Formats: sequence, structure tokens, C-alpha cells
Amino acid sequence: MDDIRSLLFVPADSERKIAKALSSEADAIILDLEDSVAPEKRQAAREICRSTLASGSSKALLVRINALETGDALLDLAGVVRGKPYGIVLPKCRSADDVRLLGQYLLALELRDGAQPGTTKIVPVVTETAASLYGTATYREDTPRLTGLVWGGEDLAADIGAWTNRDGEGRYTLTYELARTLCLLAATSARAAAIDAVYTDFRNSVGLRREATDAARDGFTAKAAIHPDQLAVINEVFTPTDEDVVRARRVVELFEGGDATGVVALDGRMLDRPHLLIAKRLLSRSRQGRDGDRGE
Repeated sequence: MDDIRSLLFVPADSERKIAKALSSEADAIILDLEDSVAPEKRQAAREICRSTLASGSSKALLVRINALETGDALLDLAGVVRGKPYGIVLPKCRSADDVRLLGQYLLALELRDGAQPGTTKIVPVVTETAASLYGTATYREDTPRLTGLVWGGEDLAADIGAWTNRDGEGRYTLTYELARTLCLLAATSARAAAIDAVYTDFRNSVGLRREATDAARDGFTAKAAIHPDQLAVINEVFTPTDEDVVRARRVVELFEGGDATGVVALDGRMLDRPHLLIAKRLLSRSRQGRDGDRGE
């Protein structure tokens, strides 16, 4: 998922909204069978979802199924895996055990449908219950389908019984900052993409930019969205600037031309190997964001 900056949630029962999402600036689309679809509409949504997956979009198409402990999860999977989605978004994920269980279901369905075993990726939502926060350390275990982790603060607030998850200035309070940090560390330890949560005040572009900028600064590589109007800001923030790219190239060039000490000087600062790693990652994201345009 290194080439994905933005992931747009769209209700899987709305062909109109799906068509709009497919023509949007989103790098990836998450067809939602969970919160945004009423129970009585889920079967129809699965059929629309499968048809959308078969349409051959150039975007990465994922499906958010219902939680594993619900009766709908297996119905969702049975209905959509034959469409060969890029990945499955797993809500209410408690630990790596849930990821492995989902992987077993996917393997059976891939074999049923003649798909290459192991090709369907998994992106769990890892902070939607209080108990799930204690499972974030497990994702570094053997979970080969795991490609990204996303966190969420709305369901967590509901589970806790909080009045709100933000302070008077619109920033997350301590509990939700902890959940965000645990997701980032879990993704890093699992060598998976760290995806920042949705910003629900979708008309507030200033607040969105602030939150996305904070996430990119801290190490997240993508952010989820709930409205197409959020995508331009998210894509801009998670695409390295020309100045960032120039500086990163200078860092790499200095290390490649330096001696064996592993320390170089740039603009009055001493840089060591961690700075080289950061520079290389930035250059990788820059090439993917500019050369690998998702609309082509």
C-alpha cells in the first residue's frame, strides 16, 4: 500500500455514490458493507459490490465487511471474494488472531473461486473497542496478508461511553491520541502501512489539513476519507513537496559519497543513518505519488 495516500469510504448499496467515488481523486475505494448499509439492504449491496469489483477499475478496491462475530461477515465474504477485491477491511478487529481467522476464510473462498491463494490483502481497524487496544502488539506476528492498519475513534468513543473524543479546539483527547499512537506503532512493527482515521467534520478543510499534516509528520502514510471533497487535501499532504524531495536527494547523495563513519553534515546539522532511511522512504513515496498516478 505504499502508493496509496487516500482511501474513500462509500456505501456499497449506492451505485450513484460508487460511480462518483470511482471518478474521484481517491487512490483507493472502500466499499462499505458495515455501518453505512442497513441490514435489510446488505444482500443487494453485496451484489452491487461484486459488480463494481468486476468492473476493472484502475483504483485499489477494498471491501469493509461486518465484524467477524456477526452473522453477516461470512455472507459478505462469500458474496464479494469472487470479485477479487484488492483487500478486505476488517472492523472491530481484536488482535492478529482475527486477521489469521479472516485469512483462513479468504483462502477457502479463493480456492473456491479459482483465485491465486493469498492474493486478497487484509486491512484491520485496530482500535474500535477498548479491548482491542491491548491487541495492537500482536500484529507483528505471522500475518502475511496484513498490508495496512487503520485506527478509528468514533466506535471507540461509543464503546467507552465518552461524550466526545475531541477537546474544545477539535483535537483528539488523550485516550484517542493513545489509540492513534498504538496503531502507528503496530503498523510499523508489522511493516504495514499506517492509515490515519477519518475526519468526520467533512466541511472543515482547515481542521482536516491540520489533522492530516500532523499524521504525515508523525509517520502515517495515508488517511481515510468519508467525502470526495476531502481527497484533494489528503493527497496533497501525503505527497512529498518538491523541496522535501530535493533535500532527501541531497541526503542520499551525501551518504553515498561519504566515508565509512556513517555521519554527514547538511545545512549545519549532523545526520546519521536514520536520516538516510527517512530520506529513502520519502523518495520512494514521491516516485509512487508522482509517477504512478492512480487515474492512469
